[in-house]
Amino acid sequence: MAESEFTYYEGVGRRKAATARVRIYPGGDGTIVVNDRPVDQYFTREWDIKNLSEPLIATNNVGRFNVTVRVKGGGITGQADAIRLGLARALLQVDPENRPVLRKLGMLTRDPRAKERKKPGLKRARKAPQYTKR
Repeated sequence: MAESEFTYYEGVGRRKAATARVRIYPGGDGTIVVNDRPVDQYFTREWDIKNLSEPLIATNNVGRFNVTVRVKGGGITGQADAIRLGLARALLQVDPENRPVLRKLGMLTRDPRAKERKKPGLKRARKAPQYTKR
C-alpha cells in the first residue's frame, strides 16, 4: 500500500464548549465526514455547512481533500465553528503560504466568547431579581 494513503494533516479547533479534531487526507474527492456521518446529515442548517467549509473555499482547495472530523461538546453552531478553526489549522500544515489569506478572513483566531458564569444572588450571569419597594 502506498504511504500517501495514510498521510493526513491534523488541526484542533475549539469554540465555546465544542472541540473538533479535523484530519484532511490529500488526493480525495472532497467528502466531509463528521462523527462517522456525512456533513449534510450531521448539520441540518445550510449556514453551518457553508461556514465550516469556508477555509477550503478561501484557499481554493475544494475537492482536493477528504475531511474527517471528531467533534464533541457544545451545540451545533459551536461545533461548526470549531470545525472551521480546525480545518484552517490543518490547511496551514499542508501549505504555510495559506496563512495570510486565512488570517485576513479571521479563520485562524479562536473566538474567545463563552458562556459567562452565574453570580450569587442573580438569576443568571447578569439578570437580577425584580426589585420590590414594599
